[in-house]
Amino acid sequence: MIKIFLLLLAPLGVSAQHIDLTKTPPDALYTAERGYGYEAPPTQPPFFFSVRVPEEGNYRVTVTFGDPEAETVTTVKAELRRLMIEKVPTAPGKFETRSFLVNVRRPQIPGGGEVKLKPRETQSEAWAWDDKLTLEFTNSHPGVRTLDIAKADVPTLYIAGDSTSTDQPVEPFNSWGQMLTRFLKPEIAVANWGESGESLRGYKGERRLDKLSSALKRGDWLFIQMGHNDQKERGEGVGAFTTYKADLKRFIAEAREHGATPVLITSMHRLSLDAAGKIVNTLGDYPEAVRQAAKEENVGLIDLHAMSQIFYEAIGPQDLPKAFAGDTTHHGNYGSYELAKCVVEGIRKLPLAKYLMDDLPVFDPAHPDPIAQFDIPAEPPGPLVKPYGN
Repeated sequence: MIKIFLLLLAPLGVSAQHIDLTKTPPDALYTAERGYGYEAPPTQPPFFFSVRVPEEGNYRVTVTFGDPEAETVTTVKAELRRLMIEKVPTAPGKFETRSFLVNVRRPQIPGGGEVKLKPRETQSEAWAWDDKLTLEFTNSHPGVRTLDIAKADVPTLYIAGDSTSTDQPVEPFNSWGQMLTRFLKPEIAVANWGESGESLRGYKGERRLDKLSSALKRGDWLFIQMGHNDQKERGEGVGAFTTYKADLKRFIAEAREHGATPVLITSMHRLSLDAAGKIVNTLGDYPEAVRQAAKEENVGLIDLHAMSQIFYEAIGPQDLPKAFAGDTTHHGNYGSYELAKCVVEGIRKLPLAKYLMDDLPVFDPAHPDPIAQFDIPAEPPGPLVKPYGN
């Protein structure tokens, strides 16, 4: 069991806190008055620990791992299950220190108003919008000694997407956007600002684009991946190449207006196979419309639609459902991890590649990681509520 002692060398309400995690009693649960604590009694991994932060933005978290008397193995996630550190092993009496960046947001929009949240965003997804920075420590024997949390002035990679890229709150659902953080250096923060059920129109109508525009700054990046729900709203054929493409270009213009670099991402395939075990395109002309918009606007393109077909067919029809979360659209931990690796391969072709972790092996979607060897710990299953959209 992790024993956590919280020593705040700076008072709550400032942007730097030092936390000693060795002696606090397990009944120190988070309260607004205390400003820190466990989200639930730490009887077994995963342990969730939150610290109130004074404002939204990026925070650098530095963690010291280890135990004076025992081996430890720790995986760290943040906020809504964003994978920050895949695995840190330490021998008895040995300690490791690692840093990562966490983006924290709130629904209020500078200048007035706020994002129109969906009901689930105020319930199971509330950690994505509150005033806390929430960390999850998991794996076979997590060992954490100290935390340092400080505001960080770094570039931000924003993701405007739907359920296939947003931070999913509960098992078995997951997305590539939740896994991407693991592959980047602690020099750029990932702000996954998409939401299940979103389309380009919905993103604007709920003031998510206004919120995004208020945060974008020079040096930031904006990944745009929508299409699953746009297809349902606009229909096939002409809708993809007219209104949908026009809205993509508006998002591109919004990023450029604030000095950020936009990148378009085609939607990954759904789970749809023909009799020969080959992927059937169920997204109509929408992936091609994204490719055309990228070419016409001279912006970067990550063709996840093409790479996901290679990945799915490499797994084969018998095992492919194991990459999904029980339906034909949303992925589980393994599928989202492999799709994140596909996104990483797209990043290698962009100036953003300088932020990829050093010595990261090249990933070939035709040779995915064996499912049997995937060992990132899952959280305990929550209520089985399917994400918005399909």
